[in-house]
Amino acid sequence: MDIAVKRKPSATPLREQVLAALRGDIMDGRLAPGRRVTERELTERLGVSRTVLRESLRQLAAEGLVSLVPNKGAVIRDLTVTEARELYRIREMLEGLSARLFAESADTAAKSALEVALQAVCAAYAAGDPKAILEAKNRYYAVIHEGMESAIVEEMLSIVLDRVWRWRALGLSHPKRSVGRSEESVANLVALTEAIRTGDGDRAEAAARHEARSAAAEVILLIEGRAAGT
Repeated sequence: MDIAVKRKPSATPLREQVLAALRGDIMDGRLAPGRRVTERELTERLGVSRTVLRESLRQLAAEGLVSLVPNKGAVIRDLTVTEARELYRIREMLEGLSARLFAESADTAAKSALEVALQAVCAAYAAGDPKAILEAKNRYYAVIHEGMESAIVEEMLSIVLDRVWRWRALGLSHPKRSVGRSEESVANLVALTEAIRTGDGDRAEAAARHEARSAAAEVILLIEGRAAGT
């Protein structure tokens, strides 16, 4: 995929453009786990200096997406079962908190926006398009994350979601996806939306955490299957 970052006019700083391009390639699987990429390859493909590239790779290393190996370059990291358990445990707590905060503070307009986002999720699942499902679910959660009015929780969630995005995407289209998982996810989000609609913070937190746990179980099965070669 040719990106040619420096030739694309943008108000976004060059380093952020490079970060977005590399992060997107990793999350979409174009840079697959275990692949080694050299600075020369990336500078030529992206059309940027080594200084800008190194800054971007250090950031991706801090996010856990790449490993910087001395004298070898960058290696795209895989997600281990241990990391998945830890990340999804953190995600569960943060999603639960964000749902509670949103339920207890959202106004009528914000709740209506969530209802619209839920309808889009249901339509995407009905159509059976994994990419559309992921995009719709991201929009659904974005309504909650942005509407809870906690910049700190939102920032922490963003870090965690960046780390698990690739597995969320793969899980939606994997041939060994658990039977009934799609229906379960929709039911969980319907329950979450209803709890938020009534302003019930306890129920909202419980529903959000339940969905996060269900997602974690699915991803861990996937990772264990890959490790076993199945």
